[in-house]
Amino acid sequence: MSIADLLNRAKQIYESRLRSELERTHPDFFVAIEPESGDYFLGRTLSEAAQAAGKVHLKSRTAVLRIGQATTLHIGATFG
Repeated sequence: MSIADLLNRAKQIYESRLRSELERTHPDFFVAIEPESGDYFLGRTLSEAAQAAGKVHLKSRTAVLRIGQATTLHIGATFG
């Protein structure tokens, strides 16, 4: 599975099964989704969610999304 396929599958699972509940109960947390099983793992940080998924799915890749946000991570600076 390509990275694009992995991300698309995870987003599909998030939108169809997880979004409404997680945005209400865990805003701004991170969710790692293993797309083959649909298993998901929450964390306050990206690392926490990814590590939780890695403990269960040792050889699988997961996609990590930020709950309630359009992007998972923003890297940048503000000047002013």
